[in-house]
Amino acid sequence: MADPEHLERLKRGVEQWNEWREQQLGIRLDLDYASLSNANLSGANLSGANLSGANLIGANLSGANLSRADLSLADLIYANLSDANLSNANLSNANLSRANLIGANLRDANLRDAYLSNAYLSGADL
Repeated sequence: MADPEHLERLKRGVEQWNEWREQQLGIRLDLDYASLSNANLSGANLSGANLSGANLIGANLSGANLSRADLSLADLIYANLSDANLSNANLSNANLSRANLIGANLRDANLRDAYLSNAYLSGADL
């Protein structure tokens, strides 16, 4: 389960989150199975975060840094991941149905068994 402190800090807003992240570079972010549906996380620094099994349905993650993040089993239906950095991210078994991945960086991402039905991949770096 998600670390309650990490989840609370994230819900305070992206600006405060990113400032806190700059001071916590060595910490492993634990947001597994967090309920973040429809959250506005545009531009959030979530690099290396554990978001395994998270509910991110309809979340706005445009321009977010999700490099090296674990998004395995995450539910990203209708999520906006346009221009997000997903390099080296683990998206195995994630549901990306109807997700917006336009311009996203998916270089070296693990997409094994990811569900990409009707996902928008125009301009994505695969």
